[in-house]
Amino acid sequence: MPRGGIRAGEARRRGISGLAKPRGLFRAASRQPVKLLQAIVRFYTDGFRRMTVGRKLWLIIFLKLFVLFAVFKLIFFPNLLKTRFSTDAERSNYVLEQLTP
Repeated sequence: MPRGGIRAGEARRRGISGLAKPRGLFRAASRQPVKLLQAIVRFYTDGFRRMTVGRKLWLIIFLKLFVLFAVFKLIFFPNLLKTRFSTDAERSNYVLEQLTP
């Protein structure tokens, strides 16, 4: 008998193999890539459904992202090409001059 284990014949009889059977996402990945994608989506939707405190934290995160991208863009990054030039041709010529040495 091997040290700390069972014999190979006994393992086969019990249905125990040397490698663990894949579970969850890995089992889905071994079947088809579409099944893997479905398992990943199911994993995240189930996780978000069961959240309690995390929902408030995600709400805070999304509010912060909205402020960073929407509000800051309006305040700190005005559309300079739109204000300085009236036509698309003038804007494209200006950009071309700035990009080429």
